[in-house]
Amino acid sequence: MKKISFQNDILPLKNKLYRLAMRITLNPEDAEDTVQETLMKVWNRRAQWEQIESIEAFCMTTCRNIALDKTRKMGNNEQSLDADEHDAPDYSHSANPEEQAIQQDRIRVVKEILNGLPEKQRTVMQLRDFEGKSYKEIGAIMNISEEQVKVNIFRARQAIKQKYILAEEYGL
Repeated sequence: MKKISFQNDILPLKNKLYRLAMRITLNPEDAEDTVQETLMKVWNRRAQWEQIESIEAFCMTTCRNIALDKTRKMGNNEQSLDADEHDAPDYSHSANPEEQAIQQDRIRVVKEILNGLPEKQRTVMQLRDFEGKSYKEIGAIMNISEEQVKVNIFRARQAIKQKYILAEEYGL
């Protein structure tokens, strides 16, 4: 096993951990707290780092569990993830303001649909499509089989597709 360094191996994961926590908690402050708790928990288990096969999977699993606990305690399943205040709009895809507004509206609709998915589907979508994790890695992080990962991704994509088509045709 390789020597694991907190600064070189774990701290660089903080943005991935934040995105995962944000997808689960749907709240920036709770996501930040979750990442902080995750990093503290991982640090406190530094004696066992050498036995851990994948420190990234361990961190992601820890983050997911803390975020789920926090969500259950707060009962904030009804909240939605608003457009990130920190993200500047990307106007590179269109030349005129009308096209830009349409593109922003489409992004908003997809985010709303994604936020309406069950937690497990939201999480697998986050890990697969936004973080680029393999099915095996997602299964390890979420403690489910690769087949369950594939089923959840399929169902999430189907739900997003169907709801997006309805939103485009009839509005939300």
